Amino acid sequence: MGAEVRLGVVEAGADDGRLEELALLLRQELLELDDVPAVEHYHEGEAPEGARSGLAAIAGVLSVSLVPGLQAIGVVVAVVRDWLRRSGSARQVKMTIDGDTIELSGANDEAQRQLVDAFVRKHS
Repeated sequence: MGAEVRLGVVEAGADDGRLEELALLLRQELLELDDVPAVEHYHEGEAPEGARSGLAAIAGVLSVSLVPGLQAIGVVVAVVRDWLRRSGSARQVKMTIDGDTIELSGANDEAQRQLVDAFVRKHS
């Protein structure tokens, strides 16, 4: 069985609609990866009465299914960081695996690279 990763898009001042738009853009790029069989909206808690699903989707949060292994997590991190670098704004993505969260940004500095590498190794 593969790993489940939760990705939450964060942008200062963005409303739920904007976060959903950004998450869908990121989702499209992630679905192009061979190591990612599925990317869905993350659901938690009870949905409002009359909703189609029994669970409530959280704006801007995706649930990513991965094939097992270090490479899969590393590839997802690379795609997310590239997406953030191209965004041209102060945007972050919170990546959560097994309750452990790291915040990714478009910054290309050595300190962030080392933190991300340690996080990926821990969850591989």
